Amino acid sequence: MMTEQQYFEKGISLESYMAQMESNQQKSYSIYEKFELPKDPEFLALLKDKKPHVLVITEDWSGDAMMNNAILRKIADAADLDVHCIYRDDNLELMDRYLTNGERLIPKYIVLSEGGDVLGEWGPRAPKVQEFVDKKKSVLPEKEDPQYKLHVKTVTGEILDGFVYNDDFWHVVYEELRQVFQTALTSRE
Repeated sequence: MMTEQQYFEKGISLESYMAQMESNQQKSYSIYEKFELPKDPEFLALLKDKKPHVLVITEDWSGDAMMNNAILRKIADAADLDVHCIYRDDNLELMDRYLTNGERLIPKYIVLSEGGDVLGEWGPRAPKVQEFVDKKKSVLPEKEDPQYKLHVKTVTGEILDGFVYNDDFWHVVYEELRQVFQTALTSRE
């Protein structure tokens, strides 16, 4: 059984991952380019000092990954962090260690020490974003309804648009990631 550190070493950089995305690439880059990190010198100093490794379990078809990975990359670029990605569907043994409510939901971020110890995890979605998704999905008819597939497509498009254009979501994700990193990196002191 591979360790999280071994998966990290096997992974590709977040920058490379985004460059080779086949789905949602333009949208993810749009978020990355538009999101401005808050002025947060203490947080960036903590990241630069502790130099955690971040292992990302992801797939490029995921709308959550499209948004969250762009925010994580902005943080990583500012703090010069090593972030490596692995694909969920090719690494189910690892994914199954990090289920959310029994499901293989992504992205999952695993915060590692430089030595490979697991310090924390986050994902796949901030609670405020989950409320938005739940509200959008609440209008869907039953799966047996002949119009279900059409409605799912419409609702999924509305959700993705929310991820791409609602910068409040970006800031919520940033704050969640900030909290996870802060807790993971200061709990051992």
